[in-house]
Amino acid sequence: MILEMNHIEKHFGDLEVLKDISFGVDSGEVVSIIGPSGSGKSTLLRCATFLETIDGGEIIYMGDKAAHMNDQGQAVYVSHQELRRFRSYYGLVFQQFNLFPHYSVLKNLTDAPIHVQHRDRSEAEETAMELLGKMGLADRADAYPYQLSGGQQQRVAIARALAMKPQILFFDEPTSALDPELTGEVLNVIRQLAEEKMTMVVVTHEMSFAKAVSNRVIFMDGGLIVEQGDPAEVFDHPKEDRTKQFLRVFER
Repeated sequence: MILEMNHIEKHFGDLEVLKDISFGVDSGEVVSIIGPSGSGKSTLLRCATFLETIDGGEIIYMGDKAAHMNDQGQAVYVSHQELRRFRSYYGLVFQQFNLFPHYSVLKNLTDAPIHVQHRDRSEAEETAMELLGKMGLADRADAYPYQLSGGQQQRVAIARALAMKPQILFFDEPTSALDPELTGEVLNVIRQLAEEKMTMVVVTHEMSFAKAVSNRVIFMDGGLIVEQGDPAEVFDHPKEDRTKQFLRVFER
């Protein structure tokens, strides 16, 4: 198993945002996380990628614990040096692309492999060009982010994450900043990655996409996993009333 998150709790002051969340992700699996705004989906991803610290539970990558509970009931993380190793296991694609505006497309893809992973420049550039070709953007290597459409920027962001050769990719509502036409561009890329058995966790509001591409769907509400299972079961035969209520909105 690539990722395990067990009994995860997260508070912001008095607000309990994640309440005893447990799930795992196997190699080659695509897990979609759906639910209303404010249900804790993005916070869960931020905890999985160490952008937020958990208040309870444990986080395990590739069988090794990155965070666990000590005898005093506090969440304890491995050292900063060790966290660097854990960070190498995943890539993260944000809603707002987060490309470096003063870097060309090619430099956006090669900067971290060269300076963080200490890979050879020519090898990093070769990998980057292969990925840009896969994204249909090989002719945009010398362009800057402001010269690209939103869909192109998000495809560059996906290529940048893949350039680090991660074990698992996280997507935090990757199409929420895009219009419907550009949304299709990005979803097609994720669909292609799913066909290639890339391990992914996708927070999304695109229900038809989640149903078509996922191996498993998790429905969250109020900081809890309300229901999870096979996409056909969750979407066509939901067991919980809250899931049924949520999905009815998308059927209108």
